[in-house]
Amino acid sequence: MASAWTSSQAAPLPTDGRYATDSFASVAPHQHLTSHFWDALELEPQDVWTNLRSDFRWQDQALNARVQEWIEYYQSSPENVAEITERARPWLAWITQQVEARGLPGEIALIPFVESSFDPKARSHFGAAGLWQIMPRTGDALGLKRNGSWDGRVDVVSSTRAALDYIEMQADEWYDGDLLLSLAAYNAGAGTVNNARRAAQSRGLAGEYWDLNLPGETMAYVPKLIAISRIISDPEQYGVALPDISGSAAFARITLDSPISLTEAANLAGVTTRELTELNPGVKSSTVDPRHARQLLVPASSADTLRAQLTAPLSGDTQLASNDSGMHIVEQGDTLSRIAMLHSVSTNDLARWNGIDDPQALRPGQRLTISGS
Repeated sequence: MASAWTSSQAAPLPTDGRYATDSFASVAPHQHLTSHFWDALELEPQDVWTNLRSDFRWQDQALNARVQEWIEYYQSSPENVAEITERARPWLAWITQQVEARGLPGEIALIPFVESSFDPKARSHFGAAGLWQIMPRTGDALGLKRNGSWDGRVDVVSSTRAALDYIEMQADEWYDGDLLLSLAAYNAGAGTVNNARRAAQSRGLAGEYWDLNLPGETMAYVPKLIAISRIISDPEQYGVALPDISGSAAFARITLDSPISLTEAANLAGVTTRELTELNPGVKSSTVDPRHARQLLVPASSADTLRAQLTAPLSGDTQLASNDSGMHIVEQGDTLSRIAMLHSVSTNDLARWNGIDDPQALRPGQRLTISGS
């Protein structure tokens, strides 16, 4: 079993026993771009820990000896708890909102703590990836696309929705709504859990999670989750300092209908390329291509700026010149990505056709071909 603190190799690992449909919302784009803020449950302006604690439901099980063992383990290294919860900063409020909107226990929002140490780029030696550590074939079954430009298992929004779908579906299909058993199946697969239940029932037990004889990492899976939630419920008691994290989602989603490079989008939004790269770990290239990924996550405070830049109309004279001659005349404030969107071409093609190595070097009056001919 891998260390509970590992960020580059998460433990325990999911299995290919996961089956669910991906309920990722589709949003029809406007002419060039639509900005969409998740219609998640609106929370009072408070920190994420207050919101999370109000949704905890399994705290009475913290007295279990197996849970106490993990409480002591985490308590022995409070700096590691603080580091992992700091890493959760961009994601935890949004994940908490998704869990709450489904009526699930708040503890489930902390599964990425156990799975990946809240590192969306975490990958195991067995091929599991992302906050929720989803295996390749499992991701395929969940409807998470994978190709050279995109990995939906690593995208936080799509993988979160798929993982929560799976947990709910397994609980309903196999376990009469018992979420602890569903979490065991998330780790070990439904076949392993069902066999363990039958064995427990043959011994006269009820077949609940705590009755089962499971693989070692699955035996520790739920205790770890409840242990860390117990510490978060009263960090002072356990000598842990949690970072201040807002209860509002840290990002907004922008839906694109034309390719845009992360660098161009960052410049338009007034943020760094690194910030956008970290918010979009599912993007495997320098450009977000709507054929593979329609959404770009941006800091919530920058979404309006990016939308305004990308939807700002060009002047009538410029549009006329473009339409009549197959050329575009650069105006003050133009960017390569906005010009590409206006003419429904890719930013990379536009740069190649015009021999542009530095997209920031555009100058007013410059004439760009928009067809490559």
